[in-house]
This record gives sequence, C-alpha cells and structure tokens, in this order.
Amino acid sequence: MKRVCDEILSLELQAAGAVLIEGPKWCGKSRTAEEKAKSAVMMQDADKAASYLKMAKTMPSLLLRGETPHLVDEWQVAPVLWDAVRSEVDRRGGMGHFILTGSATPPDGNDDEEEPVKRRHTGTGRIARMKMRPMTLWESGESTGGVSLAALFSGEGDVGAECSLSIPDIARLVCRGGWPESIGLPEKVSFRVASNYVKAVVEEDIHRVDGIEKNPDRVRSLLRSLSRNISTLATIETISGNMQANDATASDKTVAAYLNALRRLFLVEDTPAWMPTLRSRTAIRSSSKRQFVDPSIATASMSVGPDKLLRDFNTFGFLFESLCTRDLRVYAQALDGTVSHYRDKNGLEADLVVSLPDGRWAPVEVKMGEGEIEEAAANLRKLAGIVDPVKTGAPAFMMVLTGTPFAYRRPDGVIVCPLGCLRP
Repeated sequence: MKRVCDEILSLELQAAGAVLIEGPKWCGKSRTAEEKAKSAVMMQDADKAASYLKMAKTMPSLLLRGETPHLVDEWQVAPVLWDAVRSEVDRRGGMGHFILTGSATPPDGNDDEEEPVKRRHTGTGRIARMKMRPMTLWESGESTGGVSLAALFSGEGDVGAECSLSIPDIARLVCRGGWPESIGLPEKVSFRVASNYVKAVVEEDIHRVDGIEKNPDRVRSLLRSLSRNISTLATIETISGNMQANDATASDKTVAAYLNALRRLFLVEDTPAWMPTLRSRTAIRSSSKRQFVDPSIATASMSVGPDKLLRDFNTFGFLFESLCTRDLRVYAQALDGTVSHYRDKNGLEADLVVSLPDGRWAPVEVKMGEGEIEEAAANLRKLAGIVDPVKTGAPAFMMVLTGTPFAYRRPDGVIVCPLGCLRP
C-alpha cells in the first residue's frame, strides 16, 4: 500500500548522504525503507544480531558495506553506527548512501556499560531526519481523497466531494488505529492488535529505551491518564494528580521522566502552540496539547471499544480530534508543513493550524457532527480577524474537519470537509 512517506524518502535521498526514518514500532518504517534500499543489515535479525553487535564494537564500517542505498534497520541497537555513517558519508561524498530506521531514540551509550559510546556528531548536513507515523485513512483506503490539502493551499476552489464513512465507522477506525498489519483484519482482531501493542510497551519497550526499570502499573496508569486528557492542555500536575488516586508516589518529576521515555518511543507526540502576530495584545496560551501518535493507543489504554465510544460522545470527540491530528500531520508533512493549535486567554481557539515554510497557514476546527459546524466557522472567522494580516498574513483557507458525509465551501468561504475525503 502506497505511503505518503515514499515520495518524501525519495526526495530526501537526493538531498542528503543518509536518511534516518524515525517513528513508533510497527508503523511501516522498515517496509518503506526496503522499497528503496538495494542492500540491508537488519540489526534485530535473531540469527545475526549477536554477530552484528560484535562487528559494531570492533569495526562498524563492516556493517555499512553494500549496494546503495544501504539500509541499517533499527540502528539504535548499536548507537556507534551513527558516527560511522556520518564518517562514511563524508568519505564518499554525494547523496543517497544510507537509510537508517529507528523505533526509539537511544541513550548516550550502548549496551556495554563499562565502555559507553557517545555520539560525537549530530549528523547535521549528512543525515536527514524523516518522521513516519501510522497509516492515515487515505493510505489505508478509507478516505476517498476527494479533497487535497495541497490543492487547498494552492487556492483551488472546487471542494465538492462525498465519503461513505458513518459515525460508527469512525469509532471503529479510532479503535483500530493506523498500524499497517491491522488493516484488513476482522474488527475484533484489529482491536486486539492495538491492545497487544500497548501491552508490549508497558511490559517491555519502555524499560529498554533507556535501560531504566519502570513500574508497569505506573506506566499503565500514566497511559490511562494521558488517554483521558487526550486533545487537551492538561498539565503535568493534572496528569500526576489523576495517577495519585491509585499511586500516591507518582510525583511530577517521575511522571515527566516516564513521559520522556514514551516520547523516545515516538508514542507521545504533543501538539505545540501556534504563536502568530495578532492585531491586539491578547495573550496566547503556549501549552502543548496532549496527544498520542495514534488514537488507538488511547482506546487500548482505557480498554474502550467502538460501542462504548458511541455511548460517550464527549470522549469520542476528543479521540476524533486525535484521529484528525494524526492524518493532518502526515498530509502536512508532504508539504513540509507542521501542525499546531491556537488558544488565547479569551478562550478563542483553533483545534489545529497547518503552517507551511513559506508562511501560508490554515486554521482547522474539528467537529464530528453537522450541528457544530456553524459555531466552528464563526470561531475560524474570528481568529482570521484578529491575526495581523501584514506580519502573519491572511489564512490560505479555513476548514471545519468533520465526520459528516459531504465536502463543500460555505458562502462565508469556510470549507467543510469530512476526514474521509481528505488527502495530501
């Protein structure tokens, strides 16, 4: 199945000596890399892993031999490879020599505690970074792709489209998530995939990321608290306060350390605040929104299925925003764009703001049902009115992203678009 990152990787290989693909386990990094690679070393190959580690400690350049682009899968198993790749890129010159993949940011050292190896160079100018996330609805075939984000930024006016996703369908997609191996599986099996994923994080992955043992019950409690506060501006104090109901020793410092471990596994990806120049001196909230890389992490952590979501539309709404955030991040990435959020001291907000490197921007409100579109459109118009048009510029477009069937442009210019119609 085609991925948005396929074309991004091709471009990056033309612009850098090596490309690092980062992202959570099981999101498709290795498969995407293998599509482009001409040779490969799989560092977690059960039959060869021990030999590869010995080679990395004695002569890492041996692991870099092969037809280019040469893939080093899960390079963080032997962090010394980072400097080896950087040196080899310098020696060879030119572009597109290596592809690295990584499911975790390694600590400043390797598995040999007696002789830690620190990375001496950031890789700037030699190693480009490309983030990969779970599959969007367009990649998995659930979005018709009738509305293009790139076309909207280019000013194309035709946004007429229709999708067949119902609200129950969206609930199932939230719980299934975008894990490639779960696409096409029976519903109950696909939900179990997400549940098993979270279980593996709690019991294994989070301890391995930095070599520090963590309390599994505390990790579960943290994931549940983050899930209950998804798509909100909940503080560390709020998160730890929720956890302390069952764990009185869950201090803010401990929670912050556990959160950092989840970030290094690329599971937590909070949405930063957008900081435009305004006409007035209205204070802008700078806090990030709590967010996972995929909404299924939240539903699995809370043991929530589609039926329960359909009985709790408040929680469903926050998780729908998480689903929209995941997809919009990937679509914006294809345009070298970023996704943030806006909220000021007066309560005016835009759930998401897409920003491009050339300064173009577009505010997006996420509303699942038809009845909320009018209020959302009014908020978007108000935000556009308080932004300084000289320093920040007028929005390229304004959008209400919904769970409704039809895409259209309102008389006030605001675009209504189902998530099931959107593509890069």
